[in-house]
Amino acid sequence: MVLFRCTRNMGIYGTTLLVEIEDGLRSRLPPDWRVSLTPEPDGDSRADAVLRIEAPGGQPTRVLIEAKANIQARDVPAMVQRLKAKRADGVLIAAPFVSRRVRDVLMESNAGYADATGNLRLALDTPPLFIELSGAESNPWRETDQPLRTLKGPGAGRVVRALCELRPPYGLRELAKRCGAPASTASRVVALLDRDALLTRSSTGRIESVEWPALIRRWTQDYSLMRSNRTRMYIEPRGLPALLAKLRDTKSPYAVSASLAAVRRAPIAAPRLAVVYVPDVVRSAERLQIKSLETGANVLLAEPFDRVVFERTWQEDGVTYAGLAQVAADLLTSPGRAPSEGEELIRWMEANEGAWRS
Repeated sequence: MVLFRCTRNMGIYGTTLLVEIEDGLRSRLPPDWRVSLTPEPDGDSRADAVLRIEAPGGQPTRVLIEAKANIQARDVPAMVQRLKAKRADGVLIAAPFVSRRVRDVLMESNAGYADATGNLRLALDTPPLFIELSGAESNPWRETDQPLRTLKGPGAGRVVRALCELRPPYGLRELAKRCGAPASTASRVVALLDRDALLTRSSTGRIESVEWPALIRRWTQDYSLMRSNRTRMYIEPRGLPALLAKLRDTKSPYAVSASLAAVRRAPIAAPRLAVVYVPDVVRSAERLQIKSLETGANVLLAEPFDRVVFERTWQEDGVTYAGLAQVAADLLTSPGRAPSEGEELIRWMEANEGAWRS
């Protein structure tokens, strides 16, 4: 067991971070492999520890370990680059908790990670080694006075949709005005996404670019079609074409989402379920003359988490569809083949950004 001591600036002081790297690796490698870890090594490694792994008949592999009280995604590239400049065979970053976004950025940087909840990943070319273990997905030591850590709620959803759909550059005030969210909400959401390296800002705070595919995926950690909206299942006995015909004639606001929208841009298979956002589920069902049914339903009506689902829509053949960022998020958080459809839609959006992003 390797002991790192650090002060977590989160209202919990003197916390001891136990990162069981050495024992954890040794227990998962063949008994004839050698594993050793030297805390606070001498020399110019500028790392908190050096891990050495040696396969039978091979040369020792040197992995530099840096322990942090807290890791922000935006800091990862520079941190990894600095350690790799020391000509190590590998780099591993340890912390009390490593978020999913930070783990993704570390993997993109070809670096490993370990945290006190059990998240661990180490990949080496020599000796051939790959270990990946899953721990907590949320920080068990999170304090209530910390900056915004979640994208739950209508305000966050409004800002996320705007960042995905509106091309930068723009400032915080302009963003808040264009998405209809309070400036304080926009500021907190942007600060969170800045920490997660999902957008870049100028020295004056102006938003210059947004990693919108990663932002959609990050949003779906806190947003879900079924959990975030009030939904109810119905049946249109004559099938989805009949439902679309009724929607063309309706005077009430609505927006078609999920598979029935995605198939217009990135078809994979014929949709079997129509997801339609409406202001009032019961009244809309009456207007559309569809019946409530749980088993065998082919229509899902949803009262949205926020009216933003009726904004920045698009039309085709007289039918109104939700913004593609919303469609992708709904697919990624739906069961069955829907997440695959969502990923295919995101690929189409990346290849055709000018067709949907204003």
